[in-house]
Amino acid sequence: MTAILELKDVGASYGATEVLRAVDLKVAAGGITTLLGANGAGKTTTLRAICNLMVRQSGEIRFAGQRIDGRATEDIVRLGIAHVPDGRGTFVDLSVEENLRLGAYARRDRGAVAADLARIYGYFPRLAERTGQQAGTLSGGEQQMLAISRGLMLRPKLLLLDEPSFGLAPRLVQDIFAILRTINKEEGISMLLVEQNARMALSLADQAYVLETGRIALHGPAADIAGRDSVRRVYLGY
Repeated sequence: MTAILELKDVGASYGATEVLRAVDLKVAAGGITTLLGANGAGKTTTLRAICNLMVRQSGEIRFAGQRIDGRATEDIVRLGIAHVPDGRGTFVDLSVEENLRLGAYARRDRGAVAADLARIYGYFPRLAERTGQQAGTLSGGEQQMLAISRGLMLRPKLLLLDEPSFGLAPRLVQDIFAILRTINKEEGISMLLVEQNARMALSLADQAYVLETGRIALHGPAADIAGRDSVRRVYLGY
């Protein structure tokens, strides 16, 4: 399958601190790829490098066939890459609907925004019930739903998700991952998922990469990676 995103020999650093070293990674068009690794391995930095956000890049990053390494973050967003950061990044003083409309700021088809709001509320009915509520008063799970929904309002071709399960109850994690699966299948949005819950991530993804101290240590079909003894012991707990 054609790759919508491809990283070749990508490095990234914060000032003099090198975090990524020669990372090669692909996300198939319409597919879901997960990036696993211990804390500090460089997973969040990988997503930031793709968006040219707060890091210094090296190497080559291609999106939909064109190079995007070195381009301004806002230009990368306009190409169709939505980043849902860790910590959710909700605008706490704005309402749910205002947060969602901000997600569509880079779009030119303003007339379609209302229809997309209805579509998003169909995926996340809880947000529809709280459309006028201040985002800072939402529960942690509702704020995560809002962060994902704000990314979807861009109508992205690629969704970068950083720890969507963080701090959430197991049942709510299952619900959110089920919605992500539905969105991928119904809308064909490609996803690159960074996730500490390896079991859930591997059950959702088609392909998987394991990052260790800034380098790719393993990659392949998610089912094969889940079957590796080393992955089971370190990430799956059995």
